Amino acid sequence: MKPQFILTPYFLDQPSPLLVALAQPGWLVNQPPLPDAEVQTRMSVYHATLAGQVAAAIANNLLPVSVAGDCCATIGVMAGLQRAGLEPQLLWFDAHGDFNTWETTPSGFLGGMPLAMLAGLGEQTMMQALGVRPLAHERIILTDGRDLDPEEAELLAGCEVVHLRDPLHLLDYDLGARPLYIHFDSDVLNPLDAPAMSYRAAGGPRADELAMIFRHLAQTGQLVAVSMSTWNPQLDTDGRSQEICLRLLQELRGAGPKEYDP
Repeated sequence: MKPQFILTPYFLDQPSPLLVALAQPGWLVNQPPLPDAEVQTRMSVYHATLAGQVAAAIANNLLPVSVAGDCCATIGVMAGLQRAGLEPQLLWFDAHGDFNTWETTPSGFLGGMPLAMLAGLGEQTMMQALGVRPLAHERIILTDGRDLDPEEAELLAGCEVVHLRDPLHLLDYDLGARPLYIHFDSDVLNPLDAPAMSYRAAGGPRADELAMIFRHLAQTGQLVAVSMSTWNPQLDTDGRSQEICLRLLQELRGAGPKEYDP
């Protein structure tokens, strides 16, 4: 299936000119004007346009591939998938859990909460703004998640979200027959390969391991959407992190959907 790349050049509610420069011919650039309002209201504006672009891509038999500066953009992708009539399984690659709520977070960082939001836990303002229905916990797989906050880890352990600590286990994991939405936070990579990350965590899969996993997932024929949260362009002085992350994204982008069980 032909991909439709959608670039959303923001980090939370702040525009990122360095991300705009990533756009290539044929990419959509999701950069609507944002109101003078509080952070989540501003973010919901570009989440809404992203949702429309994702739904349109699916209607045109294209694979939406979202590239954004933070993981909260997944809310817009999920909104678009649901508008297109899809109820996917979510596979979330991340060094972190992004599973904090206001009660568990030690930092108050909104970007550390979107997976919990998608699971219907904690902060729901942006979910409600787009009318996103939370996913059943058993339809969410977090892989790696090697750097969890203590209370975040307790919350994750106490629910039915699947936590595969070693992404290589996906090579023989039964994903079932549902359509598959894959989110790739680039900081899941071992910083030996891609060091330009704002929130680096030691360890993690090497680039060649992740490439093998992504090829395996692409071959399932179940992918209906892909998203990536980028490296920090300001830290990528040699361009190595960008090169590796975009190459890995290419491993995922060619797969298309098949017929699914309800």
